[in-house]
Amino acid sequence: MKKFQDEVRRYYRDHKRILPWRSTKDPYKILVSEVMLQQTQVERVKGYYEAFLKKFPTASVLAAAPLENVLMSWKGLGYNRRAVNLKRTAEIITQTNGKFPKEYAGLISLPGIGPGTAGAIINFAYNIPTAFIETNIRSVYLHFFFKGKSGVSDKEILKLVEKTQDMKNPREWYYALYDYGVMLKKTIGNQNMRSVHYKKQSTFKGSNRELRANMLFYILEKKRVTINALVKHLKKDKEIVLKNVVTFEKECVIKRKGIYIAIIK
Repeated sequence: MKKFQDEVRRYYRDHKRILPWRSTKDPYKILVSEVMLQQTQVERVKGYYEAFLKKFPTASVLAAAPLENVLMSWKGLGYNRRAVNLKRTAEIITQTNGKFPKEYAGLISLPGIGPGTAGAIINFAYNIPTAFIETNIRSVYLHFFFKGKSGVSDKEILKLVEKTQDMKNPREWYYALYDYGVMLKKTIGNQNMRSVHYKKQSTFKGSNRELRANMLFYILEKKRVTINALVKHLKKDKEIVLKNVVTFEKECVIKRKGIYIAIIK
């Protein structure tokens, strides 16, 4: 265990990344970074993170902003549901006491915040040692403790994360794990393929994700559209378009008024 900890700390001391979200302890800003980093490369996120916070510097500003403005600021990051959930969380925080919960249960109850994001906020914003797993952390533990083994569960890994975490300065320890995991991916490949939870990310081109993105930004551009206009623009079967319209409605992204569809205000 000590050899492992020393190796991770040594690498971090010599190679730690300087990233804009690491200079803050504001849970809102940390949440923005963690949500952006889900399934998006760090270099791509940097510019978006700073531009997004310039427009929406606090949870209350984000909560008050029209959803269409938030989605336009998110354009290019993909997985637009993340932006919707981020705004919903900001609304809930603003409507209560204006403060983010410090407890795991309180954080995980908020829209779009899963175990990994909740753990990241608790460690990075509050420096409270809380074991959690995300892609880079999983990669590090698979490399050190499960060499040659496949089908490893997060439950097995989490026990080791709990045993090895830094109880005095968890913030720096988890940053170190993040950075070591990035190095492993660059040098020896994706260790997460040996996890029982591993799922290869589907190709965006030609996928329903691409269709949803095109639908969303066409509605944003036109302000309001009809189903027939969407079908014509997307060149897709009406049944497929309608199915996605219903999904967007359930996600509280769009609303129908008569024959028209528009982004919820």
